[in-house]
Amino acid sequence: MRKYVLLVLLLAGQAVQAAQDLKAHLQPAVFSVTMVMIHDVVNPPAASRFYTYCLMGAYEISSWHNRDIVAPTRFIKSIAPFSIEAKDYNYQIAALYCILETGRLILPSGYMLEEDQKKLVIALLREKFSQSEIDKSIAAAREVAQKIASYAATDGYLSLSTRVRYRPKKGDAYWYPTPPGYIEGIEPHWKTIRPMLIDSSSQFAPPPPVAFSRDSTSAFFKLTYEVYKTGRDLTEQQRFIASYWDCNPFAINTSGHMSIGFKKISPGGHWMNITGIAVAKSSMGLDKGILVHALAAATLMDAFISCWDEKYRSSRIRPETVINRYIDPKWQPLLQTPPFPEYTSGHSVISTAVSELLTYLLGDHFAFRDDTEVIFDLPARDFRSFRLAAEEAAISRLYGGIHYRDAIEKGQEQGRQVGMYIIELLKKNGIKPVI
Repeated sequence: MRKYVLLVLLLAGQAVQAAQDLKAHLQPAVFSVTMVMIHDVVNPPAASRFYTYCLMGAYEISSWHNRDIVAPTRFIKSIAPFSIEAKDYNYQIAALYCILETGRLILPSGYMLEEDQKKLVIALLREKFSQSEIDKSIAAAREVAQKIASYAATDGYLSLSTRVRYRPKKGDAYWYPTPPGYIEGIEPHWKTIRPMLIDSSSQFAPPPPVAFSRDSTSAFFKLTYEVYKTGRDLTEQQRFIASYWDCNPFAINTSGHMSIGFKKISPGGHWMNITGIAVAKSSMGLDKGILVHALAAATLMDAFISCWDEKYRSSRIRPETVINRYIDPKWQPLLQTPPFPEYTSGHSVISTAVSELLTYLLGDHFAFRDDTEVIFDLPARDFRSFRLAAEEAAISRLYGGIHYRDAIEKGQEQGRQVGMYIIELLKKNGIKPVI
């Protein structure tokens, strides 16, 4: 009897070790999806959507096999429970492979992930998993990924291109395309995308922005002048912070008649990488790591839906346009003005929302080193909490010259409301802090 107990304990220990080993593949899998989106120049709202679906299948698989993981079908109303035919598979291998397989199916250049899938298989073979076990797990992953892709196809995304083309509103107060690309408004109908966790795009609509005025004594002119003066008198630290949180998927640099585009990570991509860093640093296993990633992605997706609902309702003019028209025709912001209306600040909304979620799941004093921007020649940075990182991301938009202060502060309020609503939803459904 004693030998039997010892054998059971030994096997249990090996199972825990295997789970910890597989956790090391999670961050690379998500980063592979990120790299394809950088290649495709996926805009910020769409990127959050792709992350969500890529993680949702993996989350579903984990919940089937781990009783500690609350199934997404329990609190995401639009997802109906489903099953698959595959049997006798390693569910953690299936979950990891499903991230890549879902991306392969739904991303414009998803075929690029086939190489990452091959690398994952090679790594698993090196870790002594059998080819048979891997093949069965891949079969399961493909079944789930196909169902997630079919579910994703019903959220309204595929019909966006059929909607009436957006035309900027007429009038001095409204957004108009900005230099150097004068790109038309990105995703003007994003509010029609089905949310994952919130009830509707307008559920957390912020108060109207400060009213436009050319009067130099008005509140609006004071907001504008603050952007102008801040941009002229930036400290080196402020310049660095603005550049660090730039997160412009496609910045255009002009030289004479030549325009050169530089691809970067999206705001949501930056926060997904922060999520990966936090999960890797923690002691949690793969299953909870997938849970945290999936919830972060869904929070980002809904925060973008909420933000974009307001952007194209108020269609507020950007500081660059106002300053060039009424204050200084030669002034330029440090960052390139994004091609969509100003209010509210997207980075402020999504950063605040996801930082609230991560704070709930991982703690208020979870310190981490963010190396997201190293691939763009910016150094790794240390943050003492998710909220402090989000606050810096928000104010960076003033330093960058692309947002007024009220869009930042009201964006933070909007994001906090989204984040807290999601946290309460998770609590009601038994999802507790993971560490």
